[in-house]
Amino acid sequence: MLEKYRTIKVAGQHEIVIEKSRFICSMIRATDEKTAQEFIQSIKKKYWNASHNCSAYIIGERDQYQKAQDDGEPSGTAGVPMLEVLKKKHLKDVAVVVTRYFGGTKLGAGGLVRAYSNSVSEACKAVGIVERSLAAIISCTVDYATHAKFENALGKTGYQIANISFTESVTIDVYVENSDVAPFQEWAINLTSGQIKMIEVGKKYQEKDVN
Repeated sequence: MLEKYRTIKVAGQHEIVIEKSRFICSMIRATDEKTAQEFIQSIKKKYWNASHNCSAYIIGERDQYQKAQDDGEPSGTAGVPMLEVLKKKHLKDVAVVVTRYFGGTKLGAGGLVRAYSNSVSEACKAVGIVERSLAAIISCTVDYATHAKFENALGKTGYQIANISFTESVTIDVYVENSDVAPFQEWAINLTSGQIKMIEVGKKYQEKDVN
């Protein structure tokens, strides 16, 4: 598993208009080609009457699964420029379809490249980009008297909470970077005067917005 990588924050859609042509960019996270292909086919079915449904995806830790398709636009003017935007933004596990409804004005090869590139770029801004970092999940159990102080301190120091459960005591699962596990445990013990139980329960990606 990668320590860090970037992808889109959520699935979404964004539309721009260029020379009266509508460009509707739809995108999702996709961790395998089957998901990507099914998404592409679903968009083609939804916008069956569009002039073009051009697509691209980039999948895998080493970007080993890549595909670009022009769907009737001049070769190299749609799918590849779309894929290049994903690469330049260092995104992984993303599938994208740009649907075009022709507005009557031909854009030329250069205009098409810019239009499809801009469509994907603007959609990425609209849905957001996150950095996913592999972190340890430290399960911290405290009593109710300590809970509020501990949770507030986590927020102030920037630690991200994965889950909270309330039973006889309070258990807070915290994302902690692998290199920070020992310092975090020392900090938590000092903060609670030792009134805390901690155990690492696994690894999970935490997400932070990328400006």
